[in-house]
Order: sequence, then C-alpha cells, then structure tokens
Amino acid sequence: MPSENASIELRSINRLLVDEGGIPARYWIPAYQRGYRWDRLQVIQLLDDIWEFIQDSEEKPRTSFYCLQPLVVRKLEDGRYEVVDGQQRLTTIFILLSHRSEILALLGKQCFSIDYETRDRAFLEEIDLDRSDENVDFYHIYQAWRAIEEWLAGRDRMHALKLLQHLLNDDEAGRNVKVIWYELAPNDDPIAAFTRLNIGKIPLTEAELVRALFLRRAAQDDDTGNISLRIAYEWDQIEKRLQDNSVWYFLQNTDLDVTNRIGLIFQIAARMEGHALNREDYAVFSHFSDLLSAERSAEIEWRKVKDIFMALEEWYEDRYLFHVLGFVFNQTAGRLPTITELLTDSQALSKHDFSKGLRNRVCRMVLGNDLSAASPDELEEEITNLCRTVDYANAPKVRSLLLLFNLATLLEDPRSNIRFQFDSFKQESWDIEHIRSVSDERPSRPREQDEWLDHCLKFLRTTEEEDKQALAESIEGYLDPDSEQRSQESFEKIDGEILSFFKEATDGPDHGLANLTLLDSRTNRGYRNAVFAVKRSILLKNDRSGIFVPLCTRNVFLKCYSRTVGNVMFWTEQDGQDYLDAISRTLTQFFLGQTGASR
Repeated sequence: MPSENASIELRSINRLLVDEGGIPARYWIPAYQRGYRWDRLQVIQLLDDIWEFIQDSEEKPRTSFYCLQPLVVRKLEDGRYEVVDGQQRLTTIFILLSHRSEILALLGKQCFSIDYETRDRAFLEEIDLDRSDENVDFYHIYQAWRAIEEWLAGRDRMHALKLLQHLLNDDEAGRNVKVIWYELAPNDDPIAAFTRLNIGKIPLTEAELVRALFLRRAAQDDDTGNISLRIAYEWDQIEKRLQDNSVWYFLQNTDLDVTNRIGLIFQIAARMEGHALNREDYAVFSHFSDLLSAERSAEIEWRKVKDIFMALEEWYEDRYLFHVLGFVFNQTAGRLPTITELLTDSQALSKHDFSKGLRNRVCRMVLGNDLSAASPDELEEEITNLCRTVDYANAPKVRSLLLLFNLATLLEDPRSNIRFQFDSFKQESWDIEHIRSVSDERPSRPREQDEWLDHCLKFLRTTEEEDKQALAESIEGYLDPDSEQRSQESFEKIDGEILSFFKEATDGPDHGLANLTLLDSRTNRGYRNAVFAVKRSILLKNDRSGIFVPLCTRNVFLKCYSRTVGNVMFWTEQDGQDYLDAISRTLTQFFLGQTGASR
C-alpha cells in the first residue's frame, strides 16, 4: 500500500480543471499505463449514470453528489499530476468536455490537459477520424467521442448544458460530480501502486479509503504519530478477527469482500450516525470524509467504530446471544437496518430485557405475532399446530423451523459448550430432506435407478443376515449388464421389494415435518431419495469424517427422539410422531424462556 502520508479527499470535477495556482491542471499518463481502452458501452453507461443522478438530484439535498471511482495521482516536480489509476474515467471526462467546449466556455471554465509519455497530445486536442487508425489509443478515443456524440444526438442543447452544469458545479452549488482524489506522497513508488491496483486486480476498496481518512486526520490531530499507530494496529486486529469465518458468518450470510470485512463495521457506524446509506457508490467514504473534515477527532470517531465491533464481538462470545442473534441474522440476511436496530436496543436495555425482546422478534418471524399475544398454553398449541400442518411445499418455513430447532436444542443445557457452525451452514447449500423415502420421488431415469439400487446394495452387503443377502442378490441380478430383466416393470418390482423390506412402502407421500430434516445438498443429492437405513449409514459416515451435520439431523438418524428405539434401520410413523413432539416441545420451551441457557 502507499505510505500513510498519502492524502485523500472528495474532489469535484470542477476542482480537477485547475491546479492550486488556478491555472489549467496538467495530467500525465506514464508509459507503464496501457492507454485508453474504454469502449462505447462503458462511455454511454457513465453518461446514463450521471444523467440518472441529475434527474434524481432534484429531490435530494443540495449536498448530494455522484461519486466516481478513485483517481490515484502523484504530483511531479514540474507541477503535473502523474495518473497512477483512473485514467479511463479522467480521459472520458476530458473527451466529454472537449466535445462541448462551447458550453465549457459559456460556463467560464477551461479544461485540464492530458499528456501521454508515449503518444502525441495533439490527437486529444483535435480528435480526428483520419488519425483514429494510427494506434489503438487513438481508435478508442475516437470511438468514445462518437459514443458521446450519439448519446447527445437524441437530446436538445439544454440537456447538454444541464449535463455539463452538474458535472462542473462546485461544492457550493452542489448536486455535482466528484471523484475520490487519492494523492500519493512524492516518495511513494507509483509503479508499485499501479501494479497492485491494476496488474494484481486489487482495487482500492472503500474500507482502505476510509482507513486513509482516519490516518490522515489522526496525523493532523497528533504529530507524535501515536494515534495513527494505535488506529492502524487496532484496525488490523479487527480485520483479523472478522477474517475468522465463524465470526463473519454469524453476522452475514455471504462474503462480498473477503479482503476487507471491516467495511461492514463502517457501514453500521454510518447508519448509526443517521446516514441512510442508499445505493450510491462510496456512500460510506462520503460519510466519513464529511465527518473527519469537520472538527471531529479521529481518536473519538475511531473509538465509536471500535465500540461497535466490541459489541458485535460480545454477542458472538455470549453463547445464548450467538445462537438467537445468529438465527435473526440468518433470516434477515444480515441486513444493516436489523443490526443497527439491535445495537441500539442492546445499548438501551438490560441483558434480560434484550434477550426477551430477541425471543419476541424470533416469535414474530416464525409465528407471525408477539409472545404477549398468547398464554403459555395457547403458545404451545399454536406451535404444535404449526408443526403438524407445515409441509415440504413451504420450504422456507420448514427451513426456518428446523434451523431454530437446532439452535434451541443447543441452548437446552447450560453446561454444553457446543456452538452451531454458522460458517459451515452458510457456505453450503442445504436441502429439506425426507427422512424416509417418499413414493412420489422414485428415480425415473435408468442411470438414477441404478445409482439408487447400488446404494441399497452397498448397505445390504455390510451384513450377513440371510434375508438381506437374498434381497442383495436380487439387486445384483437386476444390475448385471447382461441381465434380461432390465425394464421399468422389473425396476418397479424390485423397488417395491426394497421399500417393503425397509418398511417404507406407504399408501401416499409423507411430506410433513415429521419426515423432514436439514441436510447439505451434496450429500442429499448423492443418494437420491434412498431408504432410511442407507441415508443413516451415509450420514453417520460423514459425521465420523468431520463433515458438518446439524445436531438435530444427526439425532434423527440416531433415533434419539424415539421413545421406543426398536429397529434402528427403520423410521416408523411413531418415530415421526416422537420427532414432531420433540420439535414442538423444544420450540415452546425456547419461546417461554425455559431453556437452560436463557436469561
């Protein structure tokens, strides 16, 4: 990264036109850059985006602006700015201003200039079709010129005037266009910075830009460098903690920026300061740029950020909050409004009241009403009815019930230190799996039928019991490539024998909660609606191998919920009823605050 002496600020396009002395700014594109390469679509997309902002800005505050990606520069001894990153956007702005130079003059502005180390600047000053084939840079510059001409052709002169007015408004006029101006220190290596930003494909992230803001402000506040060093150290410690997937996936369902997860903390901090954080690019950077440009101490503002992280970490460390909040974050996809609202609640409430409020929030998610809306008996009846009526067709509801059942089960005994693996859960795809096979999902294709029979055969060959061996021989006979018995009718016959043997020959499909559990998609789709005994064998093998299996899924196939164990190879109707009763009982105790780990 560039040195901590680099400066960073939001700078309007208007300020790009002139240098500190008030004369037209000069930008220099060095030889290590590849030259201008934007195509027609990229140019038009930029114009469309700016125009959309202009249309929307009439209903926004005067201070609103459209933010372009960072322009990374280094000032040279002769006063020019070496462009390290961002030349595509800078050149496109130059071409646009050149295309409407008469409007620029009308507004009393002069355009900046661009020099190339390896190209003649004359082409930029007078873009000409006849010279567009001289080299690839000139070709793309001419195509950009044509794209701008095409975009403006469908609009009248007032549209072009309005576009350039907003593009060139200063900050006092507002509703303008800005770039993130990132100026390297004179002794920074521009080629190293360019390599990181372009060849390595590691652009400056918003979090890194915010970091630069804090370090710059800290250097202004304290010339000893102590504050800067502490912020840099604590920043790295927070990022390191968030790189722990068990922490990250407790808070979030996905990972959009694996290199700078600390950006989440800044988003939360901005929201808690009242920033709406709409979908504008660099909204968080804009918030902290305004904050730290005012008379605000970097040390104080950093402490606020750190306090947010420490609150989230406290939630993670608290076993009860970890599981209940983990459910809430999973259901809401870790949306910022939910996190900020809960942080505000946790600051205002006692731990007991905060925990009770969480159970109430979960109750609304699962049952659709508050805990106070029903007596304990009515709540138990409502949960029991839900468990009896929900089925496979309502997969989201089933998934949330089964996840909550797993979490509430882990909280039943306060002596337990087992924690749900949200990281494994969220990085896998999960299916709602039938515990015993269902008749309306029999394999229909020959290959699927063979795979299904092969799973059964492997299980049957693990024992020498006579009746199992007889069935195994029938399957082997069918699977023999030379067998003359291979037909749909033959498969249905042997399929019926297998279901009858494993006591899974039912009159109709069983898609109720009593026959459903959570299973990772890879395992589930690998055995294709196998019978209970085969599923049990495969799942327990996965469990022994360290593959994550949710506790309640494991308990199902170990028949832990069955009051009478009987034959562990079969899943009976009574097993299903006992399982359903366990779900209802566990969820009721959770909502009533009767689990061992509740507050």
